[in-house]
This record gives sequence, structure tokens and C-alpha cells, in this order.
Amino acid sequence: MRLLRLEDNGEFSLVEFVGKDIPPYAILSHTWGADGEEVTFKDLVDDAGKSKAGYSKICFCGKQAADDGLQFFWVDTCCIDKLSYAELTEAINVMFRWYQDAARCYVYLSDVSVSGSVGDDELS
Repeated sequence: MRLLRLEDNGEFSLVEFVGKDIPPYAILSHTWGADGEEVTFKDLVDDAGKSKAGYSKICFCGKQAADDGLQFFWVDTCCIDKLSYAELTEAINVMFRWYQDAARCYVYLSDVSVSGSVGDDELS
């Protein structure tokens, strides 16, 4: 499983974990943007994609995970190398388990707005 980590300099890095020794992580459930607007695995490897609309979702998830004391997080658009048929197939087959095993699951719905303030003791 490949996870993202928010580094001290604000950048993201990809870290590969094999087997059952996977640290606690957050996972992002989200609506997909238009083609070409999601940050891909290749974008992260090439240090690109910051200008894409989907980059804000990664920033949201990284910040929220850090606020919740989690060092690692997973976002499907960029943690899976979709150019690798074998990796994509494996991810599709085990993705439910990745959601189930996550310490936190965040939802990012770009087509839903929240009005008013939400208190610290409420879920948002």
C-alpha cells in the first residue's frame, strides 16, 4: 500500500508499505473532478499537479490527518499508479479493506457547501 505523508516543508511524499506493517492512516472519499483536474501518481512523482483543481483535496486530507495526529493518508487519485494494470487491479480488489482499516475517513464533496459555523464538538 502506498501512502502520502505531509512533510515539514508542506510538500507531499509517497511511502510504500508492504505486508501487514501499515501505520495508522486517514483515507479520502471524494467526488471526482473533470478529466485532467485530478492529481495523479505520475504528477506526484514528477513534482507536478499543484495547479490542478484536485490538489486542494490532497491538501485538505493532509492537513486534517495531521490535525488528527495521523502522519499518513491515502487518496485514490494519486496513491495508485493507474498506468500499471497489475497495481490498478490489486487496488480495486482490496480497496474496501483499505477503507475499513483506515483510522479516519474524510469526505470531500466539491458540489456541497456548508453554511454557518461548525463547532469543535460537531462533525463537519
